[in-house]
Amino acid sequence: MILVADSGSTKADWVIIDRSGPKEKVSTVGFNPYFHDEAFMLNALQNSKELSVIAENIEKVFFFGAGCSSNERNEIVNKALSKFFAKANISIDHDVLAAVLSTCGDDPGISCILGTGSNSCFFDGTKIYKNNYGLGFIMGDEGSGSYFGKKLISHYLYNILPLQLKQKFEEQFVVNKEIMIANVYNNPNANVWLASFAKFYIENRNDPWVIKVVTNGINEFFELSVCGYDNFEKYKIHFVGSIAFYFEEIVRSVGKEKKAQVDKIIQHPIGNLAEYFWRKEFNY
Repeated sequence: MILVADSGSTKADWVIIDRSGPKEKVSTVGFNPYFHDEAFMLNALQNSKELSVIAENIEKVFFFGAGCSSNERNEIVNKALSKFFAKANISIDHDVLAAVLSTCGDDPGISCILGTGSNSCFFDGTKIYKNNYGLGFIMGDEGSGSYFGKKLISHYLYNILPLQLKQKFEEQFVVNKEIMIANVYNNPNANVWLASFAKFYIENRNDPWVIKVVTNGINEFFELSVCGYDNFEKYKIHFVGSIAFYFEEIVRSVGKEKKAQVDKIIQHPIGNLAEYFWRKEFNY
């Protein structure tokens, strides 16, 4: 029995797989070694009744996560997983690879993530070439949930949010400057907190201000994370993540303007990822 996991900073999806195919999906909080330590991850695993029941029966774990881009950070995740899945061989890689395997498969293409954070890579059919940005939510993550969260609260605090949205915002959230500043500058999960405001964009996605801000953010993402690849126009461009999924029309529109071949847009890669490892591990 094997386990495949795809984790952003907000949520992690886990799928159990045996010879007959992928089974049930389990969700936990997300693990990002930039922001979470071993104790946090182990505690989250232990609080999952579904994973606790099967932990001793898992032989392999394939974990793909945001922030898992260096041996040092991967070791933080590995220690937590190894303690919980004591009998399993653990494999850890970046969530960018999960995006590639769930969209490109074995074909060349550019795979993008637009979720809590944002990222992209070029895949030549064998090897991944990551972009050079990945600056995190403070300096980067253009077009992501955390990026749009910053835009929303800054426009609110500057008092330039349109009145109809301001009223909805105040009805839905505790709006206090001190709380907001503290959550951005003193909260170890600031990126997740900022991305939590993405639901406000989704609920109001037909509002002119939302359309404008999202279009600008997606445009910035394309400029920095898609158009920077040589001959990007020749390859299919795929997206995973809730921002890309709920604002698919804008993503495709901006892509068309950039002469990019936008192809697959999926909310969660875990389904395709589980199918990939079922075929690979059990020779289907």
